[in-house]
Amino acid sequence: MTENTVKNVDKTSPLYGKIHKGDVLLSINGQKITDVLDYKYYSYDCKLDLVFSSGEYHVEKAEGMDLGIDFEDYLMDAPRSCANKCIFCFIDQLPKGMRKTMYFKDDDARLSFLLGNYITLTNLSDREIQRIIDLKISPVNVSVHTTNPELRIKMLNNRFADKLMDRMKRMADGGIEMNCQIVCCPGINDEEELLRSMQDLAELYPQVPSVSIVPVGLTKFREGLYPLTPFTKEHAERTLHLVESFADSCREKYGSRIFFCGDEFYIKAGREFPPDEYYENYTQLENGVGMVRLLETEFNSALALGCDTENPPKFSIACGTSVKSLFEKLVFTAHSKYGKIKGNVYAIENDFFGHQINVTGLITGQDLIAQLKDKDLGQVLLISENCIRRQERDFLDDITLAQAEQALNVKIVPVEQDGFALFDAMCGIYNTEIKVKYGEEYLDE
Repeated sequence: MTENTVKNVDKTSPLYGKIHKGDVLLSINGQKITDVLDYKYYSYDCKLDLVFSSGEYHVEKAEGMDLGIDFEDYLMDAPRSCANKCIFCFIDQLPKGMRKTMYFKDDDARLSFLLGNYITLTNLSDREIQRIIDLKISPVNVSVHTTNPELRIKMLNNRFADKLMDRMKRMADGGIEMNCQIVCCPGINDEEELLRSMQDLAELYPQVPSVSIVPVGLTKFREGLYPLTPFTKEHAERTLHLVESFADSCREKYGSRIFFCGDEFYIKAGREFPPDEYYENYTQLENGVGMVRLLETEFNSALALGCDTENPPKFSIACGTSVKSLFEKLVFTAHSKYGKIKGNVYAIENDFFGHQINVTGLITGQDLIAQLKDKDLGQVLLISENCIRRQERDFLDDITLAQAEQALNVKIVPVEQDGFALFDAMCGIYNTEIKVKYGEEYLDE
């Protein structure tokens, strides 16, 4: 079976009843289809001549309309794994015995375009870069970390990592937009090296419209790995000052800050988060940039709309230690305005990965159960939907939502990362729809 094998044909598809499960797509308008990008690009036109293993078919449809075909493999090709051995790689810091998909490192430009994954550009040939330009695969999300060629080779442990800026300049000249991230490691790519990277990337604006700077995440499973240290409060403050100062100069020169620090830097430094307008278009939310501010802004907007539920159930919220004060503030605000809204907030210490990991999305089922088993949870426990896999409905340690509910004897409701959804959940209104992302099996968990 090839990766282009048809899995399902929607009833709304112009090919419904003509092709069937097991047929193999060979070409569109004479172009051989090698993967999902070829398929999406060449199927965009109004008039298509498609060749399947079962025959040839002519289709006329609206421009850009999807053909309504699902294939056995989402990428229609094997996913490309990462060839780097980054000194800060989170996957290398995972304990043994977790599910197999947790250990797969992707570095695939197709997943960057389609799903927003970040890639290092180290495994792309000149021909593949040209294909990105020719097919207008934009935007692409790039893991930069440093623009210093020698330092990047060291950080990624890949002798091809020094070609980053040449490749990014070529893609920028070809009209490709690139959102970037820098995982900042104390004493390695911070301070002067970070300033150099920001200066180099700013020169690629507007093709590099945003760059996130996030602190390295360190679990307790680092035996035999490169010695790294976490950010201190003072070091986090210095980094914020450096980035914000440079971002202010970019705003004067380009009209955009371009560079934004992850929320964790503000938490580590004990600083207030910038106002809503600071984050411009919130382009780096997936990297934890502005998530706290946006959540609070949305929540306050929802609060003003009112709570129509007559008797909301008493609830509890489980979150990472880094955002406990935020959720306590939101619950207090909601109760102050609507006395019928009552809830508790519990911060979960990450015993599984280590206490340096304090974000909500990495809470495991076993930590949740162990730390909440004797607590007053009310009638419902609210958790972030980022804690569980959407289809399997289980936590990172494979404990299912149902098992956690049984152990804690409470209904558990995953809530999306949205202030309106959070306020609705406090009012007892839950959106239980399972949101499945295409190609989810290739996402870094």
